[in-house]
Amino acid sequence: MNKKEIVKDCIDSLLKAGAHNVQCVLQDWERTELNVESNKMNLLRTTYNTSLHLTAIIDDKKGAISINKTDRDSIDEAIGQVIELAEASEADSANDIAEKQLPKKFSDGPEEPQLDNMYSRLKEFLQYAEEKYPKTILEQVIIDFVKVKSYFQNSNGVDFISRRGLTSFSAMFTSKDKEKTSSFNHSGFSAKTIDRAIKDYGSIEILLKQSGEQVNARSFSDKITGDVIFTPDCMGDFISTIVGTFLSDYSLITGNSIYKDKLNELIADPRLTLHSKPVSEEIVDGYFVTSDGYEAKNSTIIEKGILKTFLLSLYGSKKTGIPRSVNLGGAYVVEPGDILFNDMVKSVKKGILLCRFSGGSPSENGDFSGVVKNSYYIEDGEIKYPLIETMISGNLAEMLNQIKNISKERIDFGSAIFPWVQCSNLTISGK
Repeated sequence: MNKKEIVKDCIDSLLKAGAHNVQCVLQDWERTELNVESNKMNLLRTTYNTSLHLTAIIDDKKGAISINKTDRDSIDEAIGQVIELAEASEADSANDIAEKQLPKKFSDGPEEPQLDNMYSRLKEFLQYAEEKYPKTILEQVIIDFVKVKSYFQNSNGVDFISRRGLTSFSAMFTSKDKEKTSSFNHSGFSAKTIDRAIKDYGSIEILLKQSGEQVNARSFSDKITGDVIFTPDCMGDFISTIVGTFLSDYSLITGNSIYKDKLNELIADPRLTLHSKPVSEEIVDGYFVTSDGYEAKNSTIIEKGILKTFLLSLYGSKKTGIPRSVNLGGAYVVEPGDILFNDMVKSVKKGILLCRFSGGSPSENGDFSGVVKNSYYIEDGEIKYPLIETMISGNLAEMLNQIKNISKERIDFGSAIFPWVQCSNLTISGK
C-alpha cells in the first residue's frame, strides 16, 4: 500500500474495532545534514523517519498513540492499544474530530537538498567566523535540509496531503580569552534556499560579535526599576509564554486567564500588533494543517493593542463555548515600530538589553522572574557592559501595557519575524 492507502486502512480498521470517531496522521521525514563540532566539519548524513499518530473516540472517550512503524503487525498492535486507551479513559463531550472539509494538497519549498550550496555556504561561514571572531568556538553547527510529507485523514472525510522542504541552520557557540569564558549562546534560521552568506541571515552576526564581548561580563550590584529592551531572539520566548499563559486552551478552560473576558478590548500598548501567519509568504517554516484537522489560516492576535482572537483548539472551543481559532499559534510576526534601535538605546536612562532569559513558568497572573543571559547594562543612553549574575522580574500582562518603543528594524528567522521591543518599569536585580 502507498502512504495514503495506509492512512485510509488505519481509519477503516479503527472503525471496525469499535471507534466512533477516528483521526490518523502519517508523516515521512527525510533529513540531510552537515555538522560542525569545535569549528571543524565532521559529519554528512541523510536520515529517514516515519511517524504514525492514531486517535480514536468511543462514547466521548479518547485514546491516542504514536508509533514509528507502518508494517501490518505494528499497526494492528497500535490499533488494539488505542482502542484500549479510549475505553479506559474518562468520557468528555468535548472530545471530537474536525468536520468534513474539501480534500486538498499543499506544497512548498524545494524537493531535494542543494548539497553543493549547503557545503560551500557552511565552509564560507566557518572561514568567516575563524577570521573575524578568532576567540569564538563553534561548539556545534548544523545545516540541514528537511523534507516532510504529511497525510491527514479522519472518519468525517477530512483528507489533506502536505509537503514542505526547507533548509535550516543552527549554531551554538561560546568565546574564550585566556581564562575568561562567555556564556553559551545560540542562534539559527530557516530558508527555502541559502542564497547569501550565512552571517547575513537572522541574528547570526550580531550574536557572534556579542559572544566575543561577553568574555568580559560584569555583575550588577544594584537593584533598580528600569527599562528592558527585548531583542528579537528573546521576543519569541516571551510571545510564546504570553500566548500559552493567557490565550490558549488550558488557561481558558480552567477560567484562570486574565483575558477570558477581554476579547476585542485593549490589553496592550497600541503600538503592538501581533500576527500568527503559518501560511504567509513572509514565513518559510509554517504549517498548512492544524493538529486537530483544519486547514490553517493566518490570524491577527493583537491589533494595535486590542485582543482579536484566542488560540483555542477544537477541544478548547467545545469546553469553553468560544469559537475555535483559525490556527494554533506559532509563525509569529510583530509589526515594526517607528524608532531605530540605536535611538531606542539612547532613550534608556537605566536598564538592560535582554538578549536571552532563563526562568521558570510564570504564575497564572503573569508574574515572572529569571536570570538574564548574554545581556547588557544600559545607562544614560549607552550600552555599558555585558552582564552576569543579574535577574529581572515583572508581570507579563503589565509589561504589554508598558511598551515604550518598538523598533523599525526586525529580524527574520524564517519561522518568525520580531523587532526590538522596549518596556518600562521592570525590576532589575544584581548580585
